[in-house]
Amino acid sequence: MINTDILIIGAGPTGLFTVFEAGLLKLKCHLIDALPQAGGQCSEIYPKKPIYDIPAFPEILAGELVDNLMKQIEPFQPGFTLGERAETIDKQEDGTFIVTTNKGTKHRAPVVAIAGGLGSFEPRKPPIANIVKYEDHGVEYIIRDPEMYRDKDVVIAGGGDSALDWSIFLTDVAKSVTLIHRRNEFRGALDSVEKVQELKNLGKIELITPAEVVDITGTEKVEAVSVKRNGEIFNRPCDHFIPLFGLAPKLGPIADWGLEIEKNAIKVDNSLDYQTNIPGIYAIGDVNTYPGKLKLILCGFHEATLMCQSAYQRIHPDKRYVMKYTTVGGVEGFDGSKKEAPKAVVKAIE
Repeated sequence: MINTDILIIGAGPTGLFTVFEAGLLKLKCHLIDALPQAGGQCSEIYPKKPIYDIPAFPEILAGELVDNLMKQIEPFQPGFTLGERAETIDKQEDGTFIVTTNKGTKHRAPVVAIAGGLGSFEPRKPPIANIVKYEDHGVEYIIRDPEMYRDKDVVIAGGGDSALDWSIFLTDVAKSVTLIHRRNEFRGALDSVEKVQELKNLGKIELITPAEVVDITGTEKVEAVSVKRNGEIFNRPCDHFIPLFGLAPKLGPIADWGLEIEKNAIKVDNSLDYQTNIPGIYAIGDVNTYPGKLKLILCGFHEATLMCQSAYQRIHPDKRYVMKYTTVGGVEGFDGSKKEAPKAVVKAIE
């Protein structure tokens, strides 16, 4: 039996940052994740994808963000159960919870924080009859390593942020980039749309709209795609076809835990601490929903911070925690290490 103060289900950015905020409160954390490594989607799906909305980082790769978070939480010595899925949860008479994984590993904690992101997910595939034949032979639904497309002819299909961002990024990597979307309007961020138009004008991206890929040809791997536009079909030679139509998320076993679910997300009370309808179980990050919810990493960080304050009061109902800024109190790890606040800063604040 693994015992901890806060059991975190999901080791993505929000789950990892929870360890830091809990550590400042002297609370130990253990994380469960079905993936074989920490980092969630940032590590598994797009480690080389740039992220632009992390405070103080004009641009940071998803994998680099995970590396930084792992370094930040190192002094708090979190435990990890990786490669196992949280399967069942049982509330005990003393108010603690026991969470058992699909491999039988049991964990006990007074507080459970679900930070499972979008949950388990599968790519949404376009309705192309022979697409399965070319999977891993030129058809990819997720870009893990951009270097795979170095000096290759790439066709991307989609109209959201992922299709736009990767089209922009791969112009400096691929031999050619073609972006195909069935509408003239895109769903992505306006600045990304403008950047694609700019690159099109410079001849660095071929933009084909409104159009869709209806067939794939090639002997052993992708050699070309058939594009339908204005009722006419033409071939576009390429080495890779990347349909980026998003992911279909599923909560998995968590959906059977008695939590209040709305549109495949867990409803929480955002007026205070992001607790679910079951006291002691919280949901933070992309997995939760509430009025005005935004699925952004920085919002997950904020939710984790408030959740940890509530968790402290639940675990130590007789103690009053007085918050100290890290600029004053520094950061003291469970390993005995401590980053002292500069004396001049402390004196100025006092």
